[in-house]
Amino acid sequence: MKVNTMAIKNKKELLSHGNKKGRKIVLDILEHALKTLDTYKIVKKLVYVDDGNLIVGNLNYNLSKIGDIYVVGAGKATLPIAKALKDVLRGRIKKGVIIEKRRKKEKKCKLEGIKVIEASHPIPDKAGLKGAKEIMNIVKSTKKGDLVFVCITGGCSALMPLPVEGISLEDKKKTTDLLLKSGATIQEINAVRKHISSIKGGRLALHAHPAELIDLIIVDEVAGLPWGPTVPDTTTFKDAISVLRKYELWEKIPDPVRNYLKNADPSLETPKAKDFKNIKVHYFLLAENKTACEAAKKRAEELGFNSAILSTMMEGESREVGFALASIAKEIEKNGRPLKPPSVLISGGETTVTIEGESGEGGRNQELVLGFSTKIVGSKKIVIAAIDTDGIDGQTDMAGGVADGYTLKRAKEEGVDVFENIKKHNTSYVLKKLKDAIFTGPTGTNVMDLAVIVII
Repeated sequence: MKVNTMAIKNKKELLSHGNKKGRKIVLDILEHALKTLDTYKIVKKLVYVDDGNLIVGNLNYNLSKIGDIYVVGAGKATLPIAKALKDVLRGRIKKGVIIEKRRKKEKKCKLEGIKVIEASHPIPDKAGLKGAKEIMNIVKSTKKGDLVFVCITGGCSALMPLPVEGISLEDKKKTTDLLLKSGATIQEINAVRKHISSIKGGRLALHAHPAELIDLIIVDEVAGLPWGPTVPDTTTFKDAISVLRKYELWEKIPDPVRNYLKNADPSLETPKAKDFKNIKVHYFLLAENKTACEAAKKRAEELGFNSAILSTMMEGESREVGFALASIAKEIEKNGRPLKPPSVLISGGETTVTIEGESGEGGRNQELVLGFSTKIVGSKKIVIAAIDTDGIDGQTDMAGGVADGYTLKRAKEEGVDVFENIKKHNTSYVLKKLKDAIFTGPTGTNVMDLAVIVII
């Protein structure tokens, strides 16, 4: 089949050097997976109007008998969900507010009937706070018979901040920053964030009662389960405190956060499954990391490669995961196991980068790729590419990067010390210098990370 490379903006640059054959293959597979994750198309297939009835998956509503329809949500891939709902419902939306990540280079989007607010991610800001308050006002105004579409994608925790009374936005920003640099997993970070929020951990659903909720979710957590502000929480105040102690942050977080968690009344605990007995909420998973990995595997097989999905739940320190993946690739290259070349290995999940002290610019996929490159020096057969599926790796404008057996040699010729820059978490500098940074721009989805390794 013809290889295509259309979603990656700088494909010509990436294919101009190194292992060109292997690079062409990994970029093709990545792009095929991204195209499979077209959120707008997925929603239009799930939600549609037929002969006066609103169909949402296995649900069927007579439009003449339901009340008002609202749309709320937050996340880095929420905009295409809201746009699809707007196009399907054609003026039936009474009111809506979604919060998207602010992107300097992207044109601001307007949707009829739905207010689009741009806010900061991963550190929350005043715009996000304002949007969260507006969303809360909408759900509190709903009544029995109304429908509320809740659009939730990765990044919603930062984009929709509404701290509990006594904790300021600045307190939440400082706590978030400490957690992000600690090496904590996204589940651990969220255990803390949910317990200092007035809207997360299932609270949004309780405020919307007795309206009926329809959750449209893109999963960006390793568990692959429904998550967000309308899902019962399984963590407790004790869990939140344990996370902060585990990463030695308990004495570093702002006093109001520590005092609230330490002294919180049990009645302030996040809603659990038992609290949802009378809450009418339907969950629809639009896409998850498994979706991306399976699409990548299918494409690899179409191209004639032996392929395997190693994991859709990859976790760990980014560079060390890169080391481990490289050892598997080398085993295939040398001994033909667990797959015989030509082969493709696919992995997904979300690794972490632990930052201590000052650091440069980078992201977990960039660090994984460069860590991988240090273990395949001289290989003429192995290539890796890894991206954050939302197109934004870390706090950079890069989606990720690509590396092969020539990477360290080229770096040395350019006077770049790869090992030192990995140590300083300054991976963006290396990849940009070597013209190995992958740029996609916003992809309209967010299902964690995707890494593709080819052994030709």
